[in-house]
Amino acid sequence: MKNLLFTNWHLMRWARLAFALFLFVQAYTTHEWFFIAFGLFFLFQVIFNLGCGPNGCAVPNNKYSKK
Repeated sequence: MKNLLFTNWHLMRWARLAFALFLFVQAYTTHEWFFIAFGLFFLFQVIFNLGCGPNGCAVPNNKYSKK
């Protein structure tokens, strides 16, 4: 878990963290508490490094050759 949290920080992961923090601040200042749900969604992506990374959302194409 520690390795997952402290490694592989790329630009999109930082952007998601900034957006999650922005949504939490907006929820607090405007008292629109549904922003917390969206902030938690992005924070979940930051913690577990989910979502589209720097390589896009493509599924890896591993070709196994039969010998």
